[in-house]
Amino acid sequence: MDFAETEEQSMIREMVRDFAEEVLAPTCLERDRNQKPPLDEWKAFCEYGLQGITIPEKYGGNPIDDISEAIIVEELARIDPSFSVMFCVHVGLCSMTIALHGNDDQKQRFLPRLAAGEIGAYSLSEAGAGTDAAALGCRAKLSDDGSHYILNGEKMWVTNGASADIYVLFAKDVDHPDYGIKKHGGTTAFIVDSSMEGFSVGKKEDKLGIRSSDTCTLLLEDCKVPIENVLKGAGNGFPIAMNALDNSRIGIAAQALGIAQGAYESALNYAHQREAFGKPIAHHQSIGNYLADMATQTEAARHMVYKAAWTKQKHYEEDGPRHSMEASMAKLFAGDTAMWVSERAVQVLGGYGFTTDFPVERFFRDAKITQIYEGTQEVQRIVINRSIAPE
Repeated sequence: MDFAETEEQSMIREMVRDFAEEVLAPTCLERDRNQKPPLDEWKAFCEYGLQGITIPEKYGGNPIDDISEAIIVEELARIDPSFSVMFCVHVGLCSMTIALHGNDDQKQRFLPRLAAGEIGAYSLSEAGAGTDAAALGCRAKLSDDGSHYILNGEKMWVTNGASADIYVLFAKDVDHPDYGIKKHGGTTAFIVDSSMEGFSVGKKEDKLGIRSSDTCTLLLEDCKVPIENVLKGAGNGFPIAMNALDNSRIGIAAQALGIAQGAYESALNYAHQREAFGKPIAHHQSIGNYLADMATQTEAARHMVYKAAWTKQKHYEEDGPRHSMEASMAKLFAGDTAMWVSERAVQVLGGYGFTTDFPVERFFRDAKITQIYEGTQEVQRIVINRSIAPE
C-alpha cells in the first residue's frame, strides 16, 4: 500500500488547514461559549465547493476520493470539531445516503440543493432507539389517497437539527406487512424538507462538548411527506440506516483523529515554550514520554482511519467487501485516542490546561462524543466481533 499523499490530497489538506486556521480559529471559542452554530463560517466554506464531495457531478457535486474526505474532516477537527461534525453529517449521512439510495427524481430534486450549500441532516435516534436503532417509535401511515405519508413522533440527537434544510429521517410504516413481526419491520427512510407541514424543531441540547454544533429534537405532528420522498420503497429503511452508519463512522474516526492532532500540537508547542528547572518541559523525561506516546497513538489512528477510508472506496468502486469492520475499528481506536491524547494534553499544560486560555480543555470536552455517537465504543466491539467470529 502506498502511504504517500497524492499531490491533490496535499493541496486539499493545505487548503482546508488554511481555512480552519484563518476562518474557524478566530470564532470557535466564542461559538463554543455561546453554543452558536457556525452558519457564517459554513457559507465561507461553501465557496470552496467541498460541501458537494459526495455528490455526482451531474447533480452539481464535486466528488473526491474517500481518503481526501477523511483529510478534510481531520483538518477541520484539528481546529474546530463542531464544524467538522456539521460537515460530516452533511456530506455523509445526508448527501451520500441520497446519492447512494435515491432514485433519479429524488437526486434531481435534492442533491443540487445540498451541493449548493443548503445544509443536510440525518435523523435515526429517538429517546428509546439509540443503540437499539430498530426500536423506533416514530410512526408513518400512508394517507387514504396514497399520495403521502403522515409522520408522528419525536426524534432526538439530530446534528444540524435547527440549521438543516433537508433531512434523511427514519420512521416505521405501520401498514407494512413486516410491521410488528420483525424488529425492524416497516422501517422506512424519508427525505424530509424543513418547510413541510407538521415539521418543527424542538429542544436544543445543552452539551458537554461540540457546543457550536446544534443538536436538537425534531417534532413530527401529522407531518405530511410525499410518497415520492421515500427512499427505496417502504420497509427498506433499516439497511439504508446501517449502510449510512458504516460510512459515517469513518468520518467520526477522522474527527477523532483531528482532535487528537490538535490537542497533541497544542501540548507540544506549550512544552517547548514553558520552562521549568532551567529548561523547556519538553526536555524533561516525564513530559517527553507523554509527547512521544501522544504522537505515536495519533499516527497509529491516522493509519487506521485512512485504511478504513481506502477500504470504503474499494467497496463502492470495485464492489469489494463491506467496510463495516474497518470503519468500526477506526472509530473505536481513534475515539479512544482522541480522549487519551486530549487528557494528556491537559496534563502537560497543567493549570493552564484547565482554563479556556488554551484549546486543550475544549478538545478534551469535544473528544468524549467520538466515543458515543455513530454507535458507542461498545457497539463498535460488537460489530468487530461479528466480523471476526461470525455465528
